[in-house]
Amino acid sequence: MKTNNQLLAINSITPNTNTKVKPAHILMASLLLIISMVLIPLNVLATTTDPTAIKWHPGHYYTTIKWGNNDSSYLSQVYSEIAATPAIRGIQMRYFWSELEKSKGVYDFSSIDKRLAELSARNKRLVIQVQTKSFEPTWNLVPNYLKTVAYENGQFAFSSYGETTIKGYNIKLWNSQVRDRLIALFEAMGARYNSHPNFEGIGMIESAMGQPIEPISSTQADEFYANMIQVNQKMRLFFPNTMTIQEVNYPRPILNSLVTQLKDMGATLSSPDTFPDEKDLNIKATQYNPNQGIYNYYSDFSGMMAMAPTVMRKNYENTRNDGTGTVPTVSEILAFARDTLHANYIFWSRIPGYYNQVLEVLNLAGQTSDPAGGLSSVCPTAYSSCVD
Repeated sequence: MKTNNQLLAINSITPNTNTKVKPAHILMASLLLIISMVLIPLNVLATTTDPTAIKWHPGHYYTTIKWGNNDSSYLSQVYSEIAATPAIRGIQMRYFWSELEKSKGVYDFSSIDKRLAELSARNKRLVIQVQTKSFEPTWNLVPNYLKTVAYENGQFAFSSYGETTIKGYNIKLWNSQVRDRLIALFEAMGARYNSHPNFEGIGMIESAMGQPIEPISSTQADEFYANMIQVNQKMRLFFPNTMTIQEVNYPRPILNSLVTQLKDMGATLSSPDTFPDEKDLNIKATQYNPNQGIYNYYSDFSGMMAMAPTVMRKNYENTRNDGTGTVPTVSEILAFARDTLHANYIFWSRIPGYYNQVLEVLNLAGQTSDPAGGLSSVCPTAYSSCVD
């Protein structure tokens, strides 16, 4: 864990020289800063002597719309909704890599700092997802310095399977230098946030690579997933007291190895979608086809690792990705995530037209009767211990 001086070096605060402050106020502000820097690490382990105890506040979390991360009017409405819905324990927010690293080794965590302070004041918690995959080709995914020859331009365009139109970009994680720069980002974030009692989790976007527009080799594909595991291992090292989360959906042939390794290192299993009737996600292994769908691993490893599925727009619209299923109710989605996926956490996307239904369900007795909102609150065996 970094020292307090190292924390300040990562993201220093420059005083406004035009502001006149009385010496007494300067002394008081300095004392409060020192006290807060000392107390924050102690709060994490206040009830245990275990240095690897995990902050554990299972339940329902709101996933906000990305463009609202720094929109005061949007956030004001969100804070009003969570204040009126005690079952919502916190918020998941998503940031592109390019938003957090402005140039090589120069990090800007100011937005996260502000949201974390606002949520802490409301006794709510923050989960961050670092997005290394985009679903619009115009989005700025990676820092500009990665778009150079040394990093193989950092990213690759992908399409949906069988199509040639660019759907978005993913990072060239098979490149060891890209991997190492991503690891450096998580190291800086771990030094800053692991000890904060209201920083609940940190994670990465889905495992599905997408269909590269320019074909890649089997070696590159293997290295992509080998490096994904390495990044997750480093996250566990940099965040010893915080959940580290990996969204997993595809490809099915590697899921057994991928999820087993995540379980063994103490990572949290998430999924980018909650589709009760999606065949490929639910398919069970047989003697002829051992490549089962990701949802089966939620049952296989229930109680061993933390489970945190995500509910996205398409999940509110249909029980299948292709729209051939039925339109589920929020209660049906909740029941599937709770009873079939054994969720400890559920990330509910705040989608216009649907979030009012989510709020209504989360205010029912089944979700307000305990802090975990009716979800399993048992500490996973992958953790040495959990602290509230």
